[in-house]
Amino acid sequence: MRDGQLEITDLLWSFDQCGRRMPVMSAEAVSVLEMRGQHRAAKILRQVPTTGAELATDAVDELGLKVHRELSRLGEELQLGRRVASMVGALLQQLGLGTVTPVRLVDVGCGLGQVLRSIAASGELPPYLELVGVDMNPVLSAEAARLARVENLDVRFVTGNAFEPGLAIGDGPRTVVLSTGLLHHLAADQLVAFFQAQAELRVAAFAHWDIAPCVWSTLGAWVFHQARMRQPVSRHDGVLSARRAHSADVLVAAAEQGAPGYVVDVREGSRWHPRALDVLRPIVGVRG
Repeated sequence: MRDGQLEITDLLWSFDQCGRRMPVMSAEAVSVLEMRGQHRAAKILRQVPTTGAELATDAVDELGLKVHRELSRLGEELQLGRRVASMVGALLQQLGLGTVTPVRLVDVGCGLGQVLRSIAASGELPPYLELVGVDMNPVLSAEAARLARVENLDVRFVTGNAFEPGLAIGDGPRTVVLSTGLLHHLAADQLVAFFQAQAELRVAAFAHWDIAPCVWSTLGAWVFHQARMRQPVSRHDGVLSARRAHSADVLVAAAEQGAPGYVVDVREGSRWHPRALDVLRPIVGVRG
């Protein structure tokens, strides 16, 4: 868990190292927020139904799915599926993987799988590319898998640590790893370990999209979430995500330390003439 302020969704679910669900005590979670000076967040969390002293499992799952559905709509607004597909296609060509099979695209912390489902539905990438989404939260990965079945899409979703050998990454040199909106949940020292895990698996490339921190992204997040998000949790967490985002310098330093064999750069838009789409930009690493 990061120092400083927390997103409410950081506290809704708890799983042990074996993936077993652990109870979340309402009073303890509220106390964590209060001690960090997050009184508004604590007030929102108090509204979540309880079963005895615990947050009610069904209520937490329903709320969490609502929040992630709103995140999926935001991903559609930012055209993440199209943008990720375009970048991955270019990386496949750069790496000489455009005609080599099998090749796998792994989405870490995939949530409801909006990005991979969008890519599968568009057909923008080669049909031999295997699409695999991974999330530590079984509630989210199960819903992503259900949506893929309903939409008749060839995407696989699994639960667990994406960097556990064999879970999603079996052949690193034929794997491209991506994430969207994950990096701001990690502390600076955790970033190093995050990139190191990918280097140890020898993945061909990675492209991790996250918020570009600046006054415009914070202001834009507040305006957008007030106008478009219905859930108080979404409104709170969305603005805080922009505030917690890492600068390009921090990301590059962590990637170069954790994955020294990769050529790394953050592909940011113009700071002086920002586009709404540029609020999310990727840090890209390619094996040298």
